[in-house]
Amino acid sequence: MAEAVAVVVGVGPGLGWALAERFANGGLRVAAAARNLDKVARLIDSGSAGKIKPYSCDATQPAAVQALFAAVQADLGRPDVVVYNASGFGRASILDVTPEDFERSWRVGCMGGFLVGQAAARAMLAHGGTILFTGATASLRGSANFVKLAVPKFGLRALAQAMARELGPRGIHVAHVIIDGHISPETAGTTLTPKAIAETYWQLYRQPRDTWTLELDLRPAVEKF
Repeated sequence: MAEAVAVVVGVGPGLGWALAERFANGGLRVAAAARNLDKVARLIDSGSAGKIKPYSCDATQPAAVQALFAAVQADLGRPDVVVYNASGFGRASILDVTPEDFERSWRVGCMGGFLVGQAAARAMLAHGGTILFTGATASLRGSANFVKLAVPKFGLRALAQAMARELGPRGIHVAHVIIDGHISPETAGTTLTPKAIAETYWQLYRQPRDTWTLELDLRPAVEKF
């Protein structure tokens, strides 16, 4: 366990950072990746500086993803768990969304998941591992004014399903987590808190292979669904 490596792509001050901290607290060496390297570096305090290493990566670019995994394997070792947490969010009417905005959202929400998932799978073929994708309510339902979120999230869910069915027999656990509600660290009980969500990802990583989960949904007790 002490030598295991986690890669979290899409690290910000909310769920992404909570995931990095949870894996670090579990004894893993963690690569925390985001487009803005300075943003990740600022999150790393003295208590986690030795466990979490920041990396810059634009997950929509194949070369950047390849460079990330090459750097992680050189610095920390081969990945045991990889989380794709990046997402492009923005409300807009279908009447107003430009092709450029739509493509940008799809690239962040879905194409990036494909690139990171593929790189993770290739790195894990020899020894197995866990690949986790962050979904949303929009993974299941395309609501009005959420076309830029729903389309990539639908695609990310399909990616996870196809990968799980292909890679499970080869020792790679792929799971998709639907975050059905708002995330906030300040309102435990009425919204999802990043630390509570991160604990579920940790449990998925630790699942024995005879009880692997493909998909689960998370929401606070008060959430209507």
